[in-house]
Amino acid sequence: MNREWPWLLLALLGAYHGLNPAMGWLFALALGLQEKRRAAIFAALLPIALGHAIAIAVTILLLRFLQYLVPLHTLKWIVAIILFALGIYRLFRSSHPRSAGMRVGSRDLLVWSFLMSSAHGAGLMIVPILMSQQMPGMTHMMMGASPTETSHLSAPVILIAVLVHTAAMLLIAGILAILFFESYERAGLKLLQRTWLNFDLFWAIALLIAGFAALWF
Repeated sequence: MNREWPWLLLALLGAYHGLNPAMGWLFALALGLQEKRRAAIFAALLPIALGHAIAIAVTILLLRFLQYLVPLHTLKWIVAIILFALGIYRLFRSSHPRSAGMRVGSRDLLVWSFLMSSAHGAGLMIVPILMSQQMPGMTHMMMGASPTETSHLSAPVILIAVLVHTAAMLLIAGILAILFFESYERAGLKLLQRTWLNFDLFWAIALLIAGFAALWF
């Protein structure tokens, strides 16, 4: 179980990111409603998921680079402080696009998703898991062997981590977009508004929890 829980948490965080309308399923739904076909939802979700995956991968690669320069204990505090700052910021201030032109292509959706995921700290949220000593594929340096004694993730583990997280995100986002597409004429739009507002608070709390996790693991 010790070797499995990091993967489970990565998948659960991916599912949680998929639940958040700011991560893209609301955008995909809007395109589907505009074109009045489910295929438009799936066509939008793929570049959205790819943009999210790139944001996650960039964060992980940056972490891997910093692990060679900064001691693990110090790096954990840096990550925790950034997560706390993002969480507190989103507790007191949150904003989302109120209107936008919906004639967008796959490249536009990919760039939008990358920027939105980066701005919301989606990649940083999974960093505490990747810094955990129980993360499979970690290579550990001997104490005293280097002034920056730390652990490093192997390239295959980085790739699998991004795939597991993104697959869970895409699955949940797709399910939500389709469910709302099918029911929007009844209660869907009202439920969308409530879900959007609630996730501002939930996302801020999740960032704060991730900050504590960075220090705990």
